[in-house]
Amino acid sequence: MAEAWGLGAGGALRSPGWVFPNPPHPLSLRPSSSPLPLGGSGPPVQLRPWARSCRTPPLKPANGIPRPRLGGGRWAERGMGQSRCCSHRARAEQGLQVPSGRMWLETLAWVVAALGVLASASPAPQLGASIFADLSPAELRAVRSFLLSRPELGLVADHGDSLASNSLFLVELQVPRKSQALQFLDGGSPRPPRLARAIVFFGEQAQPNVTEFVVGPLPRPSYYRAVSYKGGRPIPFAARPVTLLEYELMHRRLVELTEPLYRLLRDTTGFWYHNCSRRCLTFSDVAPRGLGPGERRSWLILQRLVEGHFLHPVGLELLLDHRSRDPRRWALQQLWYNGQYFASAQELAWRYERGELALARPPTPELLFSTYVPRGHFGTGTPTDVHGAKVCEPQGKRYRLQGNLVEYGGWRLALRLRSSGGMQLFDLRFNGERLAHELSVQEAVAFYGGSTPAAMQTKYIDTAWGMGTLAYELAPGIDCPEVATYLDAHHLYDAAGPVRYRRALCLFELPTGVPLRRHFDSDFRGGYRFYGGLEGQALVLRTTATVYNYDYIWDVLLYPNGVLEAKVHATGYIHATFYTPQGLRYGSRVHRDVLGN
Repeated sequence: MAEAWGLGAGGALRSPGWVFPNPPHPLSLRPSSSPLPLGGSGPPVQLRPWARSCRTPPLKPANGIPRPRLGGGRWAERGMGQSRCCSHRARAEQGLQVPSGRMWLETLAWVVAALGVLASASPAPQLGASIFADLSPAELRAVRSFLLSRPELGLVADHGDSLASNSLFLVELQVPRKSQALQFLDGGSPRPPRLARAIVFFGEQAQPNVTEFVVGPLPRPSYYRAVSYKGGRPIPFAARPVTLLEYELMHRRLVELTEPLYRLLRDTTGFWYHNCSRRCLTFSDVAPRGLGPGERRSWLILQRLVEGHFLHPVGLELLLDHRSRDPRRWALQQLWYNGQYFASAQELAWRYERGELALARPPTPELLFSTYVPRGHFGTGTPTDVHGAKVCEPQGKRYRLQGNLVEYGGWRLALRLRSSGGMQLFDLRFNGERLAHELSVQEAVAFYGGSTPAAMQTKYIDTAWGMGTLAYELAPGIDCPEVATYLDAHHLYDAAGPVRYRRALCLFELPTGVPLRRHFDSDFRGGYRFYGGLEGQALVLRTTATVYNYDYIWDVLLYPNGVLEAKVHATGYIHATFYTPQGLRYGSRVHRDVLGN
């Protein structure tokens, strides 16, 4: 059936062909405007309720005990020597038809057939889409509270400044298996249980590890089970994503480790890291964090802390070993400065004091070439200080959003924003035909090269930063049109509870500027027989992910002719390193001290 069963007006259960009214007549079937024959291609059948007029008011409860109510809205009183429902004799006295045994059997057969249709019917579209809906804040809190309450896990609600603790890192929806989802969506199977996926960092163990759990059922979880991987080996603790706490501890440790470099950095860059309150340096880290199993060491690019600091490297890169759960044991293993390698900060400082160092040139006065403040003019003189073209909806929106169900023209699909990966679409249908079960971002990978150690080792696998949680607030009129529909998202990712991300997604109808279809039918005599054309529009589903310096804009476009298009736009800042002549083999010089990779 192309259409799904749902609740109609007045609470009656409707299908495209039949309406099943509420009690007191559960056996009554009446054809609607588009009859759907039950059990085959025969003519529509109407089952008449028996003895409609002999219904009596419900009995009042005796001694405060409610009387049992039977199907069909009729009340029966047992143990009283009588029935309040009309008997065959009473019906005959009233001139009503008394059904024969055969008629009762025929009626029963039709009822069984009707119930069979109900059991195999597909759920209502919104109900079907809801199995893919993101966890609500209440569900996220319920999972967190349940896991924290399990003494065998030893989770702490607040791990303070310690990495050597068991902490909950991520909670998100555990998407139902495809087979389960399809059996439910296509009818005949119950709704899949609503489950959560949880990632726990077990740092307070002799062999620390990262474990994934499935928790359920929601909204009141009562069990969890660990997810095993190929080979049965646990995920090493050193392979975990970097948390906000670890970044803060890295910063504190660098303040101590860069103390010998204070004079060098101050004299050559005008900025410094140790004991800094203004004109400070910051850092960007690259991945992977090591070249062998069990390693956790990151190359850090030191940059001036100004707007667009990604374009302000100072020529110093540090290799920090942060594998230990005790930050006091973190150490610098190597340094790179202006094309040279050094074994320690003390060696680099000593070489500077002796004047044996090839220094990076001092910064230019124009530090803020990286700002987003508009400046400059175009040579044509065309106006740039007035608004350009805008998207408008002269007669309102032509799409519909109900919960996470999106409908547009012939399109119908379920939408969510996965914390770990970003936008996911499920059960994509056009005119009732399923075109895909899932369309989603699986991964975003960026490989770089260069002559500096950070540039040559940079191989970003961006889901490690939780791309769904990097969808920051979309700006109306820039990121999406003012008339767009904006959706919030809630994530529990490296946080003590659910965090609301305002305007994380948007939906809007976009004029494509190209006719969806057109034809000028010439008569080849200077005239034409007819012209026909259709305006080109598409519904755009959009979210973003800002991974450090660059921004992904993820789009899915739904066209009225059944075409689907997935796009990604790259913007933001380039991945930049300090310029050296050797770096020109790998990138372009975009500023005096900046090499674009």
